[in-house]
Amino acid sequence: AGDTGEIKSEVRDQIDQRVADWREEGKGEIVPGVLFIDEVHMLDMECFSWLNRALESPMAPVVIMASNRGVSHIRGTDYVSPHGIPIDLLDRTIIIPTHAYSIEELEKIIAIRAEEEDVNLDEDALKVLSSLGTKTSLRYVLQLITTARLAAVKANSSKVTKEHVKLVYKLFLDLNRSVQLLKDHEKDYLFGEDDSRLEMSYQHPSVAGGNGARATSEVPMEQS
Repeated sequence: AGDTGEIKSEVRDQIDQRVADWREEGKGEIVPGVLFIDEVHMLDMECFSWLNRALESPMAPVVIMASNRGVSHIRGTDYVSPHGIPIDLLDRTIIIPTHAYSIEELEKIIAIRAEEEDVNLDEDALKVLSSLGTKTSLRYVLQLITTARLAAVKANSSKVTKEHVKLVYKLFLDLNRSVQLLKDHEKDYLFGEDDSRLEMSYQHPSVAGGNGARATSEVPMEQS
């Protein structure tokens, strides 16, 4: 067992110099690697600054960044930028647009996933899942494959049919239906928007001025 720890900067400089010498002498060639950063909007300004500086190195890898954010705040700051990435770094990138899957592409993806999970889908079930994928999300319909298989096993069926898919679709909500349910029944939950505003008026009086005077909220009493 040997000592572990951070490589000293002097050692790094010596290695960089040796690699540079080999490159100039034709003894070696630098082949940049690939660094993939998913959810890049989760990085803060300090990380982006380091990344921006590291990209200036001749041995910097090819950096691929992925984000599903639109115009949003850079983490830890009040600055707003496209994709949550600083403008100076974004200006150095080549942006690759992505598009939603077509129903034919969804059908192929679902079929591959079902095959990997050893789920026997009939044609109607595959078409229903593909149609749901265009209205909800790919992740949601891929999760329905497993739940539909359990429903088929419960019904002593060796094949998942569209009835099994429709059953689990009713049982498990997707994001849009869940949000709509919360909006429709907000007052039935313990804390809703109205409750939080009312709670703030009771428990969080604002402080006014520098003389210690407080401005409190009062709820008017009904006249009898």
